[in-house]
Amino acid sequence: MTFGSSIAGLFGRSPITPLQAHYETVQACTAALVPFFEAVVADDWQLARECQQRIQELENQADTLKREFRRNLPNSLFLPMPRSDLLDMVGMQDRVANKAKDIAGLMLGREMKIPAAVADDMLALVRRAVDASAQTLTAINELDELVETGFGGQVVKLIERMLEELDRIEGDTDEQQIRIRSTLFTLEKDWPPVDMIFLYQIVDWVGDLADRAQKVGGFLQILVAR
Repeated sequence: MTFGSSIAGLFGRSPITPLQAHYETVQACTAALVPFFEAVVADDWQLARECQQRIQELENQADTLKREFRRNLPNSLFLPMPRSDLLDMVGMQDRVANKAKDIAGLMLGREMKIPAAVADDMLALVRRAVDASAQTLTAINELDELVETGFGGQVVKLIERMLEELDRIEGDTDEQQIRIRSTLFTLEKDWPPVDMIFLYQIVDWVGDLADRAQKVGGFLQILVAR
């Protein structure tokens, strides 16, 4: 069975199943940033390259799943959610994986060094951003039950609680970014200005990763409310 035909088969049950399959790949791509950053901190660029290649492969898989989702989503009056909303949802999900790929690609391309003074905080920020994406996946995985229960109240409340936790996690990443930027400011005089500019950019991009995951959750909340 080909990759395309396999996801096409998932539509026989529900468009929610391939939507979940897509974000599972997105989350795997995002989670691969943790060993990548660990390798960067350890100055192990061979391992970092292997991790980046894995991130690239997963992002490519997510792109393929996104295209197959769009190609196979039926024009049906009996979809559990509006077709346009489902298409928007998979596009938003895909942008999370895109950001993970961009982060790893930039850092590997420049062989960026992370100052020892911020290394632990950077790893903590990356892990918390991955937590945000994982929480988004947890909420998305409740969608099939939501549809089966006819958007019943208990499942709606469960998803809302999950999304509240997602907001809290994303808020943690905001605070972590502030601390890292503050430390980087004290190091600016000792680091090449161009390197420091890119360090600030990576901090922003990791924060944006969490923000994109939160936006997927926010869109999910809108779908549930409808």
